[in-house]
Amino acid sequence: MTWGVGGVFNRLARLRGGKPIHTTGRVYEARLLRRGGGRWGVPWLDEPGEDAGVVRLSRGAGLPGALPDVLGLAFGFGTPGGARHDLLLSAGGTGRVTRHLLAVRRDPFRGGYTTVFPYRAGRRRVTITARPRPVRRGGPLFLLSAAGPGRAAREFGLLVLGAPGPDEPIAFDPVLHPLPGLVLPGPIAALRADAYRGARAGRATTGRAGSLRRPVMAGDGA
Repeated sequence: MTWGVGGVFNRLARLRGGKPIHTTGRVYEARLLRRGGGRWGVPWLDEPGEDAGVVRLSRGAGLPGALPDVLGLAFGFGTPGGARHDLLLSAGGTGRVTRHLLAVRRDPFRGGYTTVFPYRAGRRRVTITARPRPVRRGGPLFLLSAAGPGRAAREFGLLVLGAPGPDEPIAFDPVLHPLPGLVLPGPIAALRADAYRGARAGRATTGRAGSLRRPVMAGDGA
Protein backbone atom coordinates (compact mmCIF):
# COMPACT_ATOMS: atom_id res chain seq x y z
CA MET A 1 0.00 0.00 0.00
CA THR A 2 1.34 3.45 -0.92
CA TRP A 3 1.01 6.77 0.87
CA GLY A 4 -1.14 8.23 -1.90
CA VAL A 5 -4.55 9.72 -1.16
CA GLY A 6 -6.16 6.28 -1.07
CA GLY A 7 -3.50 4.96 1.30
CA VAL A 8 -3.94 7.90 3.67
CA PHE A 9 -7.72 7.46 3.80
CA ASN A 10 -7.30 3.70 4.26
CA ARG A 11 -5.07 4.23 7.28
CA LEU A 12 -7.33 6.90 8.75
CA ALA A 13 -10.34 4.58 8.44
CA ARG A 14 -8.45 1.83 10.23
CA LEU A 15 -7.24 4.14 12.99
CA ARG A 16 -10.68 5.65 13.56
CA GLY A 17 -12.51 2.34 13.31
CA GLY A 18 -14.80 3.45 10.49
CA LYS A 19 -15.03 6.69 8.55
CA PRO A 20 -11.67 8.43 8.00
CA ILE A 21 -13.32 11.88 8.12
CA HIS A 22 -16.77 13.16 9.04
CA THR A 23 -16.80 10.61 11.84
CA THR A 24 -19.60 12.22 13.87
CA GLY A 25 -22.94 13.52 12.68
CA ARG A 26 -26.73 13.34 12.74
CA VAL A 27 -29.01 11.61 10.27
CA TYR A 28 -32.35 12.87 8.96
CA GLU A 29 -34.97 11.54 6.59
CA ALA A 30 -35.19 14.16 3.85
CA ARG A 31 -36.97 15.18 0.67
CA LEU A 32 -35.74 17.43 -2.10
CA LEU A 33 -38.54 19.38 -3.77
CA ARG A 34 -37.22 20.49 -7.17
CA ARG A 35 -38.99 23.49 -8.68
CA GLY A 36 -37.53 23.23 -12.19
CA GLY A 37 -37.09 26.14 -14.55
CA GLY A 38 -33.35 25.75 -15.12
CA ARG A 39 -31.59 25.76 -18.50
CA TRP A 40 -28.69 23.42 -17.84
CA GLY A 41 -29.75 20.67 -20.20
CA VAL A 42 -29.93 18.32 -17.20
CA PRO A 43 -33.46 17.20 -16.22
CA TRP A 44 -32.53 16.87 -12.53
CA LEU A 45 -31.73 20.60 -12.44
CA ASP A 46 -34.22 21.79 -15.05
CA GLU A 47 -37.43 19.89 -14.33
CA PRO A 48 -39.71 19.82 -11.29
CA GLY A 49 -39.72 16.66 -9.22
CA GLU A 50 -39.19 15.14 -5.81
CA ASP A 51 -36.38 13.01 -4.41
CA ALA A 52 -36.66 11.18 -1.08
CA GLY A 53 -33.64 10.04 0.83
CA VAL A 54 -31.34 10.58 3.80
CA VAL A 55 -29.32 13.61 4.92
CA ARG A 56 -26.32 13.42 7.22
CA LEU A 57 -24.92 16.59 8.80
CA SER A 58 -21.41 15.94 10.05
CA ARG A 59 -18.17 17.41 11.39
CA GLY A 60 -15.24 16.92 9.02
CA ALA A 61 -12.40 16.52 11.49
CA GLY A 62 -14.62 15.22 14.27
CA LEU A 63 -13.55 17.99 16.66
CA PRO A 64 -15.53 18.65 19.87
CA GLY A 65 -18.75 20.55 19.28
CA ALA A 66 -17.47 23.69 20.99
CA LEU A 67 -14.80 24.07 18.30
CA PRO A 68 -15.39 25.17 14.70
CA ASP A 69 -14.98 22.46 12.06
CA VAL A 70 -15.42 21.94 8.33
CA LEU A 71 -19.04 20.79 8.41
CA GLY A 72 -20.56 18.50 5.83
CA LEU A 73 -24.02 18.03 4.34
CA ALA A 74 -24.57 14.76 2.47
CA PHE A 75 -27.84 13.87 0.72
CA GLY A 76 -28.25 10.34 -0.61
CA PHE A 77 -31.38 9.50 -2.56
CA GLY A 78 -32.77 6.81 -4.82
CA THR A 79 -34.96 6.74 -7.90
CA PRO A 80 -37.95 4.54 -8.74
CA GLY A 81 -35.68 2.60 -11.12
CA GLY A 82 -33.39 1.62 -8.26
CA ALA A 83 -30.45 3.94 -8.97
CA ARG A 84 -28.73 5.75 -6.13
CA HIS A 85 -27.26 9.25 -6.16
CA ASP A 86 -25.15 11.15 -3.62
CA LEU A 87 -24.74 14.91 -3.26
CA LEU A 88 -21.90 15.97 -0.95
CA LEU A 89 -21.39 19.56 0.17
CA SER A 90 -18.98 21.15 2.63
CA ALA A 91 -19.28 24.32 4.68
CA GLY A 92 -18.28 27.26 2.52
CA GLY A 93 -19.50 30.38 0.84
CA THR A 94 -22.30 30.74 -1.69
CA GLY A 95 -21.08 33.82 -3.59
CA ARG A 96 -19.43 33.91 -7.01
CA VAL A 97 -15.96 33.41 -5.49
CA THR A 98 -16.63 32.07 -2.00
CA ARG A 99 -18.55 29.04 -3.26
CA HIS A 100 -15.16 27.64 -4.24
CA LEU A 101 -13.74 28.11 -0.73
CA LEU A 102 -14.20 26.05 2.43
CA ALA A 103 -15.17 27.58 5.77
CA VAL A 104 -15.18 26.44 9.39
CA ARG A 105 -18.08 26.94 11.77
CA ARG A 106 -19.86 25.34 14.71
CA ASP A 107 -23.56 25.52 13.83
CA PRO A 108 -24.68 23.38 10.85
CA PHE A 109 -27.76 25.58 10.39
CA ARG A 110 -25.88 28.86 10.02
CA GLY A 111 -23.97 29.53 6.84
CA GLY A 112 -23.86 27.93 3.43
CA TYR A 113 -22.55 24.72 1.92
CA THR A 114 -20.96 24.10 -1.46
CA THR A 115 -19.66 21.35 -3.73
CA VAL A 116 -16.51 23.56 -3.99
CA PHE A 117 -15.58 22.09 -7.37
CA PRO A 118 -17.99 22.43 -10.30
CA TYR A 119 -19.68 19.52 -12.05
CA ARG A 120 -19.89 19.22 -15.81
CA ALA A 121 -23.38 19.57 -17.26
CA GLY A 122 -22.78 18.81 -20.92
CA ARG A 123 -20.34 21.50 -22.03
CA ARG A 124 -21.14 23.74 -19.09
CA ARG A 125 -19.89 23.79 -15.51
CA VAL A 126 -22.18 24.07 -12.51
CA THR A 127 -21.49 24.44 -8.79
CA ILE A 128 -24.22 23.48 -6.34
CA THR A 129 -24.71 25.33 -3.07
CA ALA A 130 -27.11 25.08 -0.13
CA ARG A 131 -28.28 27.79 2.27
CA PRO A 132 -30.28 27.20 5.47
CA ARG A 133 -33.70 28.81 5.48
CA PRO A 134 -35.29 30.02 8.73
CA VAL A 135 -38.38 28.05 9.76
CA ARG A 136 -41.03 28.65 12.39
CA ARG A 137 -42.31 25.09 12.48
CA GLY A 138 -41.29 21.73 11.10
CA GLY A 139 -37.81 20.49 10.30
CA PRO A 140 -34.79 22.38 8.97
CA LEU A 141 -34.84 23.62 5.37
CA PHE A 142 -32.04 24.26 2.89
CA LEU A 143 -32.37 26.14 -0.40
CA LEU A 144 -30.34 24.43 -3.14
CA SER A 145 -28.97 26.55 -5.97
CA ALA A 146 -26.91 26.01 -9.11
CA ALA A 147 -24.49 28.48 -10.67
CA GLY A 148 -22.11 28.68 -13.60
CA PRO A 149 -18.61 30.18 -13.32
CA GLY A 150 -18.85 33.81 -12.18
CA ARG A 151 -22.65 33.76 -12.41
CA ALA A 152 -25.29 34.43 -9.80
CA ALA A 153 -26.78 31.28 -8.31
CA ARG A 154 -30.29 30.21 -9.29
CA GLU A 155 -32.43 28.25 -6.82
CA PHE A 156 -33.65 24.90 -8.08
CA GLY A 157 -34.91 23.06 -5.01
CA LEU A 158 -35.83 22.98 -1.34
CA LEU A 159 -34.30 20.28 0.86
CA VAL A 160 -36.68 19.46 3.70
CA LEU A 161 -35.30 17.59 6.70
CA GLY A 162 -37.41 15.49 9.06
CA ALA A 163 -36.77 14.77 12.71
CA PRO A 164 -33.15 13.87 13.52
CA GLY A 165 -32.30 10.27 14.29
CA PRO A 166 -29.22 8.58 15.72
CA ASP A 167 -26.00 8.66 13.74
CA GLU A 168 -25.55 5.60 11.55
CA PRO A 169 -22.59 4.10 9.66
CA ILE A 170 -23.94 5.45 6.37
CA ALA A 171 -21.44 5.63 3.52
CA PHE A 172 -21.77 8.25 0.78
CA ASP A 173 -19.74 8.14 -2.43
CA PRO A 174 -20.30 10.75 -5.18
CA VAL A 175 -18.01 8.83 -7.54
CA LEU A 176 -19.87 5.52 -7.34
CA HIS A 177 -23.24 7.29 -7.09
CA PRO A 178 -23.04 10.45 -9.26
CA LEU A 179 -25.84 12.96 -9.53
CA PRO A 180 -28.25 12.45 -12.45
CA GLY A 181 -26.80 13.96 -15.62
CA LEU A 182 -23.81 15.57 -13.87
CA VAL A 183 -20.16 14.51 -14.13
CA LEU A 184 -17.21 15.31 -11.89
CA PRO A 185 -14.21 16.73 -13.82
CA GLY A 186 -11.64 14.05 -14.64
CA PRO A 187 -8.82 15.06 -12.23
CA ILE A 188 -11.24 15.64 -9.34
CA ALA A 189 -13.05 12.38 -10.05
CA ALA A 190 -9.76 10.46 -10.11
CA LEU A 191 -8.60 11.99 -6.82
CA ARG A 192 -11.93 11.36 -5.13
CA ALA A 193 -12.14 7.82 -6.51
CA ASP A 194 -8.75 7.01 -4.96
CA ALA A 195 -9.76 8.55 -1.62
CA TYR A 196 -13.12 6.76 -1.43
CA ARG A 197 -11.61 3.46 -2.57
CA GLY A 198 -9.06 3.68 0.24
CA ALA A 199 -11.74 4.64 2.75
CA ARG A 200 -13.96 1.70 1.72
CA ALA A 201 -11.06 -0.72 2.05
CA GLY A 202 -10.14 0.67 5.46
CA ARG A 203 -13.73 0.53 6.75
CA ALA A 204 -14.09 -3.05 5.52
CA THR A 205 -11.30 -4.17 7.85
CA THR A 206 -13.13 -2.64 10.82
CA GLY A 207 -16.47 -4.32 10.10
CA ARG A 208 -18.14 -0.91 9.70
CA ALA A 209 -18.25 -0.58 5.92
CA GLY A 210 -21.54 1.31 6.02
CA SER A 211 -24.36 1.49 3.52
CA LEU A 212 -27.32 3.69 2.67
CA ARG A 213 -30.66 2.26 3.66
CA ARG A 214 -33.20 2.48 0.89
CA PRO A 215 -34.99 5.81 1.10
CA VAL A 216 -38.77 5.97 0.89
CA MET A 217 -39.53 7.03 -2.66
CA ALA A 218 -42.29 9.42 -3.66
CA GLY A 219 -45.24 7.26 -4.58
CA ASP A 220 -44.14 4.26 -2.50
CA GLY A 221 -46.95 4.73 -0.07
CA ALA A 222 -45.57 4.39 3.46
